[in-house]
Amino acid sequence: RTHVTSKKSKKSPDQIAGRSKSEFADDRRRRISHQTIYTWIQSQRPSARRRWTGFLRRAGKRRSRSDRRGQIPNQVSIEGRPKVVDKRQRYGDWEGDTVVGARQSGAVVTLVERKSGYLMTAKSCDRKARRVACKIESRLKKLPPRLRRTATFDNGKEFAEHEYLRRRLGLDVYFAKPYCSWQRGTNEHTNGLLRQFLPKGTDLHDVSWQQLEHYTILINNRPRKRLGYRSPTEVFEPLVAIET
Repeated sequence: RTHVTSKKSKKSPDQIAGRSKSEFADDRRRRISHQTIYTWIQSQRPSARRRWTGFLRRAGKRRSRSDRRGQIPNQVSIEGRPKVVDKRQRYGDWEGDTVVGARQSGAVVTLVERKSGYLMTAKSCDRKARRVACKIESRLKKLPPRLRRTATFDNGKEFAEHEYLRRRLGLDVYFAKPYCSWQRGTNEHTNGLLRQFLPKGTDLHDVSWQQLEHYTILINNRPRKRLGYRSPTEVFEPLVAIET
């Protein structure tokens, strides 16, 4: 219950449950499932129920049956992803997403290597699945197989061509659970860095690929504390040079 005590946070039961697993990894008794939260709230008297649902991000409202996110055919859930990916013990595990322009004015495909934080980007005129898959292929095919082991995406339809990537690159593709952006936290954080250069409201048709490449280089050259204040470029690019 302590996780739901701030109305400002508006956390979802899934986020609360997921966080409890990491915070109380050594104490199963203190973990909680999202269904337990919903069940407890529904068991309260109407006045108390209204109070508690007000703390939730969506005020306890159910999603429409027409919401079909997470329905990408033949997708493999993040739960099936090798545990070594979670631990960041190797290179070659990527997270992917798209940054969308104002009024759907194109998109930027972003790929972030989990261990080094190295960013790859590609400009796309739209988010059609085959086009996005080809953009991803164009970036990752330049890498040796050891540096393109897995990719984890959200449930956007632009990633529906995941089997194409599996065939073309030998890439194992996994999907985060719907509305669980924290399961791709490296990518979400890096998208925030890119938004410093491409704030919401930017018409991406007006951004050249040269500009995008410049922004990508600036981000990759920033020192990171978790890398011992080395930059992603300093960590990742020598690995590519060794393999080629």
